[in-house]
Amino acid sequence: MTALITRDELKAAIDAGTVTVLDALGGEYYAKQHLPGALALVLADVDVQAPALLPDRNAAIVTYCSNPACANSGQVADRLTALGYTDVRKYREGIQDWVEAALPTESA
Repeated sequence: MTALITRDELKAAIDAGTVTVLDALGGEYYAKQHLPGALALVLADVDVQAPALLPDRNAAIVTYCSNPACANSGQVADRLTALGYTDVRKYREGIQDWVEAALPTESA
């Protein structure tokens, strides 16, 4: 099971530049709105894109999707772990929680 990260912990890591954030929704959802600095990476693309996007398998990585009901972030996190990434956490509450807390987002 992937370790979780809280909104406050994630915001601090983003502000400090110490984490790579992955949007597991991708596509139009990513284009419309994503967490600051987030990269789009959906499950179907992990095996092909992860080596180039995430060359450091020991770097801090956080996945997220829409809300706790969305399974995408857990699936991407699990796949990254299976590929040998050692510091993968999931922001279970997702972008819905981030937006409700009035935190900044970006669009493509």
